[in-house]
Amino acid sequence: MNTDVDLADDDVQKANWPFHWITQTSNRYIQVMEGRLKEVGIDPTYWRVMMSLDEDQRLSISEISSLCLLKPNTATKIVQRMQAQGLIETGPRESDARVTEAMLTERGHTLRREARAVADDVFTRAFEGMSREEQLVLNMLLERVFHKLA
Repeated sequence: MNTDVDLADDDVQKANWPFHWITQTSNRYIQVMEGRLKEVGIDPTYWRVMMSLDEDQRLSISEISSLCLLKPNTATKIVQRMQAQGLIETGPRESDARVTEAMLTERGHTLRREARAVADDVFTRAFEGMSREEQLVLNMLLERVFHKLA
């Protein structure tokens, strides 16, 4: 293994351990988003589902589950709650009526746009002073790590 961090060294400081920063950053992002999304009346799970449903896009519950990293039964419950709140409508897939698809309602689209504005603000704050090139390198490196963990 070629790395600058000696994994056999018991004195490795957590600040040199990349997974420390990955988990710290992920947790901080979730905390910040949770607080900010409350301002528009949704939680991070609703946010992920709404973002998976782009404008006029229909997805199966299974597809939502996969995109949002949710267990299928959790995705089903979230979609049902969002449907009861008038944010999502569901129906059978045209090509296969056995598959239930979900789509944002007009109210869901409105709330999605409000939540997106919050997320854009969080993004701007988090990446202030970082060049577009640095952001692309960060994305590339994180994607490589992600795929190696599969």
